[in-house]
Order: sequence, then C-alpha cells, then structure tokens
Amino acid sequence: MKRSILMLAMFFTLSTAFTSCREVNEEENEMEMEGEEMEGEMHEDMDHAGDDIEDAANDAGDAVENAANETGDAVEDAANEVEDEVEGNDDY
Repeated sequence: MKRSILMLAMFFTLSTAFTSCREVNEEENEMEMEGEEMEGEMHEDMDHAGDDIEDAANDAGDAVENAANETGDAVEDAANEVEDEVEGNDDY
C-alpha cells in the first residue's frame, strides 16, 4: 500500500514537471514570435523613417535651389535697372 502511494505520488510529480515544461516552451515560443513580429515592424518603421528623411532632404534641396534661382533673377533684374539708370533709359 505504501509503495503504491509512493508510485502514484512519483507519477504525479513527473507528469506535473513535464506538463509545466511544455507550457513554458509554448510561452517562450509565443514570446519569440511576438519578438520577431516586433522586430519586423521595427525594420518597417525604420525603412519608412529613412524614406521620410530622404524625402525631406530632397525637399530641402529643391527649396535651396529655388531660392538660389530667385536670388539670381533678382540680381539680374537689379543689374538691368542699374544699367538703364546709367544709360538714362529709366522708366521714371
């Protein structure tokens, strides 16, 4: 009787140990999958951020180019007005 109770207790202990280990593995697998999903999302976010930075740099470059062109046009207009003043062909 004593031996059968000890055998049942040992069987229960072993079954509990194997069951708890299996649950831990499932939880670890779920955590790994969530980690991989988060990593994939992070890479996508970083790609989008890189694209946004590149777009912003291109926009800034275009703005500088446009400002330089407008400044050059203003300088040419001013030079033409000075030339007209010197030659006496002013509009006033």
